This record gives sequence, structure tokens and C-alpha cells, in this order.
Amino acid sequence: MSKKSFLFFFLLIPFLIFSQDQEIDRARLKLIQTLVKEKSNDYFKLDSLLYNTNTNREFFTKTQNEQLIELSLRNDYLIGQICANNNIGRIYRKEADYKQSVKYHKEALKLAKETRQIEIEAFTLNLLGACHRRYDDVRNALNSHQAALTISKRNQNNTTRNTKNVSISINSIGNIYLALQQYNLALNEFEKSLQISKDLDNKIGVAINYENIGFAQENLLLFDDAIKNYKESLKVNEVLNSTRGKIICYNNLSSVYRKKGENKKSLEFIEKIYPIAIDYNNNYYLARTLGNYGSALLNNNVLDQAEVKLKEGLVLSEKYKFRKSEISCSKSLAKLYEQQKKYDLAYDYYKKGVEVEKNTFGQKNISYVNNLISKHDLQSKMSELHNIKSQSEIEALQFNRNRNILIITLITIALLSIALYSIYRQRLLNNDRKILLLEQQALQTQMNPHFIFNALNSIKLYIINNEQKQAVYYLNKFSKLIRNILDVSKIKEVSLKEELATMDLYMSIENIRFSNEINYQVDINPDMNTDTIKVPPLILQPFLENALWHGLSSKERDKKITLTAGKVSDTVVEVNIIDNGIGRNAAAKIKEGKSLKRKSVGIDLTKERLKTFSEDYDDEFSLTYHDLINEDGSPKGTKVSLRFPVA
Repeated sequence: MSKKSFLFFFLLIPFLIFSQDQEIDRARLKLIQTLVKEKSNDYFKLDSLLYNTNTNREFFTKTQNEQLIELSLRNDYLIGQICANNNIGRIYRKEADYKQSVKYHKEALKLAKETRQIEIEAFTLNLLGACHRRYDDVRNALNSHQAALTISKRNQNNTTRNTKNVSISINSIGNIYLALQQYNLALNEFEKSLQISKDLDNKIGVAINYENIGFAQENLLLFDDAIKNYKESLKVNEVLNSTRGKIICYNNLSSVYRKKGENKKSLEFIEKIYPIAIDYNNNYYLARTLGNYGSALLNNNVLDQAEVKLKEGLVLSEKYKFRKSEISCSKSLAKLYEQQKKYDLAYDYYKKGVEVEKNTFGQKNISYVNNLISKHDLQSKMSELHNIKSQSEIEALQFNRNRNILIITLITIALLSIALYSIYRQRLLNNDRKILLLEQQALQTQMNPHFIFNALNSIKLYIINNEQKQAVYYLNKFSKLIRNILDVSKIKEVSLKEELATMDLYMSIENIRFSNEINYQVDINPDMNTDTIKVPPLILQPFLENALWHGLSSKERDKKITLTAGKVSDTVVEVNIIDNGIGRNAAAKIKEGKSLKRKSVGIDLTKERLKTFSEDYDDEFSLTYHDLINEDGSPKGTKVSLRFPVA
């Protein structure tokens, strides 16, 4: 036997000893030995020999995984080192030692990058993100899962494993939305991940997504839908014989029946799973089970036992910083002591729960808004790339146009053919229209970044000042505005009703920066059907922006913008935008006095868009400015009248 082979066999002796203690069969050890010796690149084959993802069962202990690391180091085998580090991280996560778990997953990630195998790197990033998420480190969790999703989507090898990584990343981002109480956003992510899992026949993914969908529905008070999805998840977990999955499902069913007021059923479910949760040896799920058990006993008026279980759950939650369980146990104890008329204790526990909830919720929401800013920065870079591509297409079209001019001109001169000249003119017109359309798309992808950045920072101030209702209100309006802009960025026209709705969202966001001083009113002729009238998308925005920043920004108090719309004939609609600002002359003087002068192209491009839009109609558009004057000759505002044709 060679020296190297002897050393290899010597290092495997502890595995053989442990395999007898842990009932790890020799066939598995032999396969591991073969993979290490041959330096196999199949990470997931080795991982399946160390860990069962369906049952969440470790085949190797921490000690055995440490020995595998040593063996892999001696054989210069990166895959073995990554696999063992990730599995030690899993074990520490199960024990709720998240600091150690993160340490081992980060080491695995560093090694994974050296292999240049995207699937291993994305898999490790998702494990790291799950660990961060478990102890409410939302920022790092989101960074890890987004990084995993990004590299997986860029991976040109569309393998089953890569698709599974995408599904896990999407599901994990959905769980982050759950933690931020963004339940509708979470549902969208879980439904996408569920479909991918079904397509892959990934049963554990299907079970997890059904459970997550149920949890989101439970928090949206859709209790019957939640129960249906929890039971679907339980069916799959029973087929997989997943202890963890069954613990989660029984806890969720107990919780939702308790919220429905079916307290007996709630207690039956939690009593059935409680002994299994104790044997499972996972503090996270035990703390949650104790909290649900105590709450179910409380609702069934078994107060003494409820107190014991809730206190046990609280102690465990405080020790390992399980914030959700800590909040739940504290509030349930407050309710229990209130029933016992121990009001001092009830107040103390209620106060404790509220303080933990307030701190956790506030930090998470600030992280959420900061992440939106990060997403905006990324979107801006993507828009720049799209703009470069559009400019290249414009240049290509211009080149083709010039070439056609030369060819058709030569043919026209040679043959003096009016027919060929007409064809040339038609081609020239088509190319001009395509160029103009691309210029519009390029403009729309450059939605003023200062507006988006300042809007997000204004919303962030509401959160910092703990004005949560205002923050959620404006954040919803902001997300709707961005979605509307993205929806219309590639279409030629929208209904006047949709345009007015988008402008209402835009004015709501801009009004934040004016401390809500702007009185924005819309007056639409009731005889006019705005659903059937078509206009170019975002056509009114430049005029409202001018009214805000040139007419009203320098005025104190009593700031008002009125938008009116009505038909002046069967084929022409007039929209008026009236402000009570300082007037065009005063605004021009202020602009002249500024050291930095920028030429605005918004109105000019809007005119070009209206000109192109009107070519399909018999009537033309018109744009008129009216300076409004008081009786004493002083300016009292500006009126912009925009007329355009309709069908």
C-alpha cells in the first residue's frame, strides 16, 4: 500500500467508527472515499451523501465534517471543503448558533468562488442568506439572496440545479417580504417559486412554498385559503417524512385555527406535534412550538399550563434572540395575567413585547427602503445600458436611411421614375418614425433619477420619524407610479383616464417635497368618456413639473394647480393646467440669475411626440401659454392649454 493511500485510509478510520455509532452505512462512506480520491466536481452528489434535504437530516456530525475538511485539504479537494463547511453551517443553524453558522458558510462561499462554478456559489449564498434571515439580519439576507438570484439568472447553463437555485432565491426574497409585513409582495414571489418547484417536481420546494403562501394568506386574514395551503404542504411533508416540515405545518394550523376562534382544534394540532418538536432538537422550532402551545392552552382557559409553556418559550427566545417568538410569548403572557387580574405583570409583559416589536419592525422597514434605493441605482445602470443600445439602433437606422437615399436617388436620376421616388419617400418616412419612437423610449428610460432618489428619501424620513402610516401610504403610491411608468414605457398610447391616474400619483409624490402644500385639483367634464380617449403616455407630466418647479416653488403659501379637461368639438379635446404661481416672467428672471443653466428638452420632445401622434388624425395639436394677470397688473399664475385630436 502506498504512503498516500495509507494516509487516506487512516483519515477515514474515524468515519468508520462514527458510522457504527450513527448507523451510517459503509456504502455511503465508500462513495465519499471515491469522490474525494477522484476529486469529483459533482458537489451535489457529495452533498446528498452528507445531508438529506427532504428530511433535513445530517448523516455526518460536526466532528465528521471537520475530518472531511482535513481529508479534502490533504487531497487539495475544494469541493469536499465547501461541502463540509456548508454542512457544519447547517448544523450550527439548527442549534441556533448563527454566528458560527455564518462563519462556516462564508468560508464555503470564499472557496466556492475559486471553483468558478456558479451553481455551487448560488447554493452557498442561499444558505448564508437563510442563516442571516433566521436572526432577522434583513439587509445581509437580502444581499445574499439577490446575489444568488442574479448570478443564477446570468448562468447560461440552464440546468435543473440552476433553476432550483433560482426558485430558492425567489422563495427566500418572499420570506424577507413576510418579515417586512409586505404580504402581497410575498405572495407574488411564493407563487413564482411554487410554479418552478412543480415544473422541477421538487417536492420539498413545493411543500415549502405551499406553507409560505398559507402564512402570507393567514396574515391577510384569508384563513380558509391559508388552511387549504397548510394542508397541501403537510401532505407533501408526510410523503417526504420531513420532521421539520411537519412541525412547521402543525404549528401554522394551530395558529390559524386559533385566529379563527376554533380553540379546540388549535390545541389538538399543537399537542400532537409538541413531543416531536422536543425530540427534533432544534431550539428555533421548539421556541415557536412552546409559544403556540401556551397560546392554545390560554385560549382554552388552561391558565397554569399555559403560563409554564409561555415562560419556557420566552426564555428560549430571549436566549437565542428569536424575536418573533419573543414578541408572541410576551403578548400572550400579558393576556394571561390580565385574565388573572395581575395587571402589573400584564403591563410589564405587554410593554416588553411592544418594545421588541417596535425595534425590530423599525429597523426592518428602514432596511427595506434602503434596499429600494439600491434597486433604483441598479435600475439606473440597466437603463443606461438600454439607452446605449437604443442609440446604437438609431445610428444603424440613420445609416440605412442614408444608404437608401443614395440608392434611390441614383435610380430616380437614371430612370426618372416617379414610382421609385415615391417608394423612397415612404421608406424615408418609416425610418424617421422609427427613429422618433426610439428617441421616445430612450427618454422614458431616463425618468429623472433625482425625482426618484428624493422621493425615496422623503419617504425614508417618515419611517425615521416613526410615521409608519404615512410611510406605507406614500410608499404604495410611489410603487404604483413606478409600475405605471414601466407599463407604459413600450406602448404608443394610453387612455386619458390612465394618464390622469398616473399624474395623480406623480403629484402625490412631488407634494411630499412641498410639505403637502400644493392643492391639486382635477375637473373633468362629466359628459366626456375618458376611457375611450387616447393620448401619448406621460404627455402631461412635463407641464405639471413646470408648474411645480417654475411657477410654485418660489411662492409662499396658497399654492394651487388645477387640471381641467373637456371636448371643444367632437374630434378635439382640450386639457388646461392652471397654476397660481409667480408667472413666466418672474420665473425666467430667477432662472437667469442661476449660475448653472440647463436647457430643458422635456417640452420640445413632448411637442414632437404630439406631432407624431396627430399624424394619424385629421386635426392637429396646439399648445398655448396664457399669462394670468390680476386687476392691478400683477401676475397671478400661468395657464397652459393643450389641444389634441381624438377619434
